[in-house]
Amino acid sequence: MKKLVYLGKRIIHLNYKSFFKTIKQIHYKTGKNRIVIFFDMVYCGIKYQAGYVDYNLFEMYDMTKEERKTVITRGINNQILKKCNNPSYFHIFHKKNEFNEKFEQYLNRDWLYLDNNEEEFKKFIKKHPTFIAKPTDLECGKKVECIHYKNKDAHELYETLIENHQLLLEEVAKQCKEIGDLHPYSVNTIRIVTLKSQIVAAFIRIGDKKNVVDNFNHDGLLAPIDIETGKVNFPAVKKNGTTYTHHPLTKKPILGITIPKWEEVKSLCIEASKVIPEIGYIGFDVCIGPQKCSLIEANEFPGHDLYALPAHRNKKEGLLPRFNEILNANDDGESHLQDE
Repeated sequence: MKKLVYLGKRIIHLNYKSFFKTIKQIHYKTGKNRIVIFFDMVYCGIKYQAGYVDYNLFEMYDMTKEERKTVITRGINNQILKKCNNPSYFHIFHKKNEFNEKFEQYLNRDWLYLDNNEEEFKKFIKKHPTFIAKPTDLECGKKVECIHYKNKDAHELYETLIENHQLLLEEVAKQCKEIGDLHPYSVNTIRIVTLKSQIVAAFIRIGDKKNVVDNFNHDGLLAPIDIETGKVNFPAVKKNGTTYTHHPLTKKPILGITIPKWEEVKSLCIEASKVIPEIGYIGFDVCIGPQKCSLIEANEFPGHDLYALPAHRNKKEGLLPRFNEILNANDDGESHLQDE
């Protein structure tokens, strides 16, 4: 029943122009018959709750039935969210100032929320003349700006930030040399995904083109990290599918590096995942500093599109078996997401 409800909603809101454009792209890429692709795509939507974006992104057209069963598609990711995350607590993650208050012990940096406190603002920028300004309610790095306060009118700057709704100011997180050298213009974070306080996925995110953010949806690079060893065993990839063993701008190697302070990164995220027990499925972004690790932010809606990128698979197996193992252990029963 859940599958049918989800499928019905997807059919109603489907972007049919993009749907048929995707079929055309797969046809030219693989040589497969368009009608065959169409019906297989519909089948995957019904059977695996995979939208046409999933079908293309994960190259499900080139997977066996058994391999497809292991992929966390959009529909299955939504099931995990409903099973693990209570919407009553989403506001803590949506409002960055509320998040900073709740997780302050893991931030390891100064921050200030602008709220009729111009004198506090002046003290903050005097202490931190270079700082990060963020809107409190936007995602994917939108309107995040690194500001250098120097010989500016403090009142005018305050008014500008208020007008732009950039109400959250943060001390620039200091990153260790090994990670900073990859792209020194952005804070290159480690994305850790936890499920029921267990780590199920880990990635390094790296900025590019001198952008101040490292977000994958903002022209950033992404590479998976081996959870046990902290080593990057695959090349980094961009959203368009281009892979890089070395950073395209700095030429620093990415493939083969080992993440510094790896055990500390994991411990921080496991501990932070217990702060709000009602949110059991979280994506954390961590900056590895010279001395300490800093929690940058977290997402109560981890993006499933990172989990099974073709460039990051030795085998065409996804993470769903691992997710089911953890969920079943917590539920004391057999409740495979794929079968619901």
